[in-house]
Amino acid sequence: MNWDLSALFETIPEAEEFLKQAKFRAQDFEKKYKNRLYTLTPEEFLEVLKEYEDILENIARALTYIYLIFATDSSKGNFLAAFQKLATEAEEHLIWFELEFIYLPIDKQQKLIDNAGIYKYYLIHLQEEAPYRMSEKEEKILMKKELTSSSAFNRLFDETLSKIKFFFDGKKLSEEEILSKLYSPDRNERKKAQVALTNGLKPHQELLSFIYNQIKKDWKIDYIEIRGYDEPEDPRHLSNRVPKQSVNALIHTVNNNTYIVEEYYKLKKELLGYKKLYDYDRYAPIKLTDKNPEISFEKAKEMVLNAFKNFSPKFYEIAQKAFEENWIDVFPAEGKRGGAFSHSATPKAHPYVLLNYTNQRRDVFTLAHELGHAIHQYLAKEVGYLNQDTPLTTAETASIFAEMLLFEEMKKSLSKEELIELFASKLEDIFATLFRQIVFTNFERRVFKFDELKPEEFNKIWMEENQKMFGNSVYLTKNYEIWWSYIPHFIHSPFYCYAYAYAQLLVLTLFALYKENYENFEEKYIKLLSLGGSLPPKKQFEELFGLNINDENFWQKGINEVKNMLIEFKELVNEYKNN
Repeated sequence: MNWDLSALFETIPEAEEFLKQAKFRAQDFEKKYKNRLYTLTPEEFLEVLKEYEDILENIARALTYIYLIFATDSSKGNFLAAFQKLATEAEEHLIWFELEFIYLPIDKQQKLIDNAGIYKYYLIHLQEEAPYRMSEKEEKILMKKELTSSSAFNRLFDETLSKIKFFFDGKKLSEEEILSKLYSPDRNERKKAQVALTNGLKPHQELLSFIYNQIKKDWKIDYIEIRGYDEPEDPRHLSNRVPKQSVNALIHTVNNNTYIVEEYYKLKKELLGYKKLYDYDRYAPIKLTDKNPEISFEKAKEMVLNAFKNFSPKFYEIAQKAFEENWIDVFPAEGKRGGAFSHSATPKAHPYVLLNYTNQRRDVFTLAHELGHAIHQYLAKEVGYLNQDTPLTTAETASIFAEMLLFEEMKKSLSKEELIELFASKLEDIFATLFRQIVFTNFERRVFKFDELKPEEFNKIWMEENQKMFGNSVYLTKNYEIWWSYIPHFIHSPFYCYAYAYAQLLVLTLFALYKENYENFEEKYIKLLSLGGSLPPKKQFEELFGLNINDENFWQKGINEVKNMLIEFKELVNEYKNN
């Protein structure tokens, strides 16, 4: 139950030599074609583009191999650093290509695009970015400048958070450890964890506020003053390949339906038997049974394969392949990184899934989630390396859909009490990736209107936006007001968070179509995943499902699926209370 990396390389020296050859090819590519793109016919340019893609894919193949080795053995960090240095040296000889293309005359660009086949949208996306790109020399200056601006503040934030220790029951805990205590079934433990988290963060409020203010300033200087975007969030929409109109429709729809969250938490308060639900009670597990059954990996494999088989022979076939050909590294081990992921690798290999399976029900959902990613990545191989990766707005399409398939499968075999526990867990997961992420985006939109905010001003905006979501269901204590300050996305990736909500609601909309027996749904859905990033999301959904992601009705369909889940949950709770 460990990876077989032979689809990439057999040994580290073999991979290193392969990467060196990729560097030589990149140097030769630059010598042959730099400052010559304007002389090429569309047919010649297409061959050069394919060569460019092939060199990039070879670099990625070597980096994938060493990263996967490092992911399962952290002692190999020196090899990872050496490979990254070599890869950067190779890529320096390729940075000119995209810049030279966007500075060609428009009519020349259009002729090249018309003949580009599957690379058409890749080139169109370069055109869309063109107004905001600088010359090669200026881009290199900005890259160097970043080391002492946003990257430096990112590092300061990370180092500050990693050094903070949270005092809990006489022990010093890390951030991850103290946050895990908020999920404790013991209310007193959750309350102590809330106090400990706040007390740990409070002495650093001035510094964390300063860091966020500098991030906002640098972002505005870089993207508005230098690159010429109209609004701070515009570069994120462009990289996510979605129009602002679509994002606004999503946010408006979610903001109009926060009563769903309020209704759920009022019901949760009843189930927990509390007179008042505080912020530290949000993640309290609902336990109506003494059962906490361990689920072996073999059983999890059977459950996920059954869920996939009931949906699509193609899903089942690829997932079965993943198990049989050792695409999956399953269990925790010394030196192995935590969490889970599916790495797309390159089209000439196959995806690799990392798990840390511990026989819990949540691990079964993680298996389904990561296999969903792997299926998506495997299907997208056919559009090539430059097109295989999707923007974050659609990257979670297959993974969340796979979780929903498993959810429907698991519902068939559980008791009423276990179903209530399962529904509560699933609804809270959806709230975390849907409503909460839009709260984050609402917060960012407000704070970016100011160049400088004091800690208490950040706190006030944070509390106001969170209270809108919870309404009268959850009481937010004063301790909660500084919790914006530990969220890394605000620092590392401004306006990143809405993409989680985008993906969640998009999948729920698709899942509603599936349950309604939409004509040829399986075939169209497989086609959607196979497109990877070769078409923008708007075009994919228009062409395959006749859906308009700029329309609030599209997003409301996904919201209705959440409402239906809440109705089903309420019915289960009422039956339970009446028995």
